[in-house]
Amino acid sequence: MLSDTSRLSDAALLRRVHAGEESAFDLLYRRHQGRIYRYALRMSGSPEAAEDVVQEVFLAVIRGARGFDAAHGALASYLYGMARNLLFRQGGAPPADELEEGLAVIDADPLEGLHQAEQVERVRQALAGLPAHYREAVVLCDLEELSYAEVAEMLGVAVGTVRSRLHRARALLLDRLSGQRPEKERCRA
Repeated sequence: MLSDTSRLSDAALLRRVHAGEESAFDLLYRRHQGRIYRYALRMSGSPEAAEDVVQEVFLAVIRGARGFDAAHGALASYLYGMARNLLFRQGGAPPADELEEGLAVIDADPLEGLHQAEQVERVRQALAGLPAHYREAVVLCDLEELSYAEVAEMLGVAVGTVRSRLHRARALLLDRLSGQRPEKERCRA
């Protein structure tokens, strides 16, 4: 049915999904499921919540993805936006009590692996402690590697707002990880 679907755009695949082509849905799912899951996991801290979000997002795709218009942006931004809305509906600002556990790389040297695991835990806790709008900027820009423009489109804010949130989030993370207050706050204290 689908010949060389890997070259089709998301919008073309979505049209085929709406026409009932199961293989088009499978490809869209494979393209985007991992990123949507990681985003939901990093924002909620719950693997179960992340799985629920992915399921709901892709059920919406099957049902027709109302509101998506390729002329207004990429499907990936639309999917992230749906995931974001679902997360916030599930419980306000996502708590991120437990972020992705698979961040630590196990090393041959157990002490080095332990140190690395401790560092990952410190970063995880610092990220989880950020206000949701700052955590979201870090997750989308730094961890998911989306462009400022993509994140701005998804969040419905200006690119400058994304840059500002990311800058502030990084400063807060540095503060929490170094045990020092950012330079500007030290001057005021």
